[in-house]
Formats: sequence, structure tokens, C-alpha cells
Amino acid sequence: MSNDVWNYVPTVGHSGDDDLTGYKVEAEDGVIGKVDKHSNVVADQYLVVDIGVWIFGKQVMLPAGTVTAIDNKERRILVACTKEQIKGAPEFDKDKHLGDPAYRDQLGGHYSRSGH
Repeated sequence: MSNDVWNYVPTVGHSGDDDLTGYKVEAEDGVIGKVDKHSNVVADQYLVVDIGVWIFGKQVMLPAGTVTAIDNKERRILVACTKEQIKGAPEFDKDKHLGDPAYRDQLGGHYSRSGH
């Protein structure tokens, strides 16, 4: 994963004007969910993914640095994580975690430990 986990890698095909809400998110081993919310703020870019298909009502935040490709035509995002890595991520709570540096450190550590 990129050393700067909170920014998209320039080669993924992301434009700051893209609205990624509703895009399908594909892990290395299959579809994991859909984008519920995202941020295009430089140095604070992320996806909030609803993985309710796997765990009822659970959302996770994926740092933009986990994204390997964005296919705007097919409305899908590929990430450099497995389903298990994403399911094992700390749960996202919009009321507690937006703007919470400790949560972001925990999340960055989760994906760093998992090799991404």
C-alpha cells in the first residue's frame, strides 16, 4: 500500500470530481460491498463501505491508499485487500470516527499489519 494511506495513488483513475457513492467495492477475492460515503479531501481521502451483505449493518472505512483501480464505466472500485481483512477492520461509526485521529491511526495500523 502507498506510504500515504489517506491519498489515492495517481494511477488508480480517480478524479477529485468523481462521486463514488454507490460504486461496488471488490476485494482481491470478490465483491465486499458498496460505497456509502467518500471523501476527496487531499490527505484525508477514504471510502466508507457498507459490508452489510457480510455482516448486517456494518460499515468500514477504507483509506484511499488501499484502492488499486477505479472503473467509472462499470461503477466499481478495486482494493488491495481480502474480504477477511476488510471484515476484520475496526467498525466505522460516523458519529465517533469522522475527524478522529486515533481511529485513523488504528485503521492505518490495521491495513499496514495486513500487508497493505
